[in-house]
Amino acid sequence: MRNLLADNIRIAPEGGFKGFGTLGTVQDQGFMNLATFISMVIGVMTVVAIIWFLFTLITGAISIIGSGGDKQALESARKKITTGVVGLVVVIASIFILDLIGTIFGIDFLDIFSLLGKIQIFQSQ
Repeated sequence: MRNLLADNIRIAPEGGFKGFGTLGTVQDQGFMNLATFISMVIGVMTVVAIIWFLFTLITGAISIIGSGGDKQALESARKKITTGVVGLVVVIASIFILDLIGTIFGIDFLDIFSLLGKIQIFQSQ
C-alpha cells in the first residue's frame, strides 16, 4: 500500500541543509560572531561611560578650583559633576535592571552566547 499523504514527504535532506564551500561548513559561527559583537559593544559602552564620568568629574573639579568664588562658575561646575554622576548611575542601574529582568523571565540578557544559543531558526525533525 502506498502512502501519498503530504506530511510524509521530506523536502529537506536527512542531515539538513549545508552550505557550499569552506564557509558553509562552519555551524553556528554567525551566532557566535553576533554574540561576540554584542558583548564587545556592551563592554565598550561601559568603558566609555566610565571614562566619560572620570572626564566630567575631573573637569568639574578643575572648574570648582578655578571658580575663584564666582557663584555662577561654581554652580556650573557642580552641574557638570552631577551630570557625570547621574550618567554613571544610569549605566550601572541599567546593568542591574537587565540582570533583574533576566532573572524574572529566565533569560540571561548579559550572557549573549547562551541567549543566542537558545534561538533555533531551523529545527531538524
